[in-house]
Amino acid sequence: MLRRIISQVPNTITCLSLFFGAIAIIASFHFNDTVWGLPCYQWAFICIGIAAVCDFLDGASARMLHAYSNLGKQLDSLSDLVSFGVAPGMLVYNMMTLHDGPAWLPFVAIFIPLMGELRLARFNIDDRQTTSFLGMPIPANAIFWIGAVSWMTIHGYIGHWPMAVLVVAMSLLMVATRIHMFSLKFKNFDFRENLRRYVIILAALLFVIFEGVPGLAWTILFYLVLSLLPSRA
Repeated sequence: MLRRIISQVPNTITCLSLFFGAIAIIASFHFNDTVWGLPCYQWAFICIGIAAVCDFLDGASARMLHAYSNLGKQLDSLSDLVSFGVAPGMLVYNMMTLHDGPAWLPFVAIFIPLMGELRLARFNIDDRQTTSFLGMPIPANAIFWIGAVSWMTIHGYIGHWPMAVLVVAMSLLMVATRIHMFSLKFKNFDFRENLRRYVIILAALLFVIFEGVPGLAWTILFYLVLSLLPSRA
């Protein structure tokens, strides 16, 4: 009985990730409304961030508790699609609808969950992505959009057409199988083997310290550049 309860801990955390992803979607449709002192788009940021933490913890707990299962794998992908595909897509969609431009163009934001779904489906059947990724991981894409949307609420909207190009480009990165991106998971703490991981953690801290939430977008772009550099790590 105890073993059955323990085996469900990772799945429970995964479901929490989906829960916060769903809350982020709801919050995005009230983009500029204020709830508990914060605009709803910031609550969407927070919820996607919490979902990302849960996404890390469910895998970590599965390894620690030896609670791997095919059910957990499927739940993880479905949760990721909601929290890191649909949620940032709706965040972008609702931001675009607030600005003048062709009424149909904000629907380009749906390209984010579409490419996210394709990426997750490929990941589940591709045994080459156990220690690194082919294309940008869907949580990284979601984190980029938190930073990008935050940057535009501070510095100004870049316009519908540039936004559409950015959405398409970032979404296609998720299915760009020729781009190898290193995993952020540590197998050990050896400096040489994990040099790029330490560099991206330091860069993320610096970007967020000096830029705030928009620094997350620069962090993901730096992660992309760093992945393209040859390394043994």
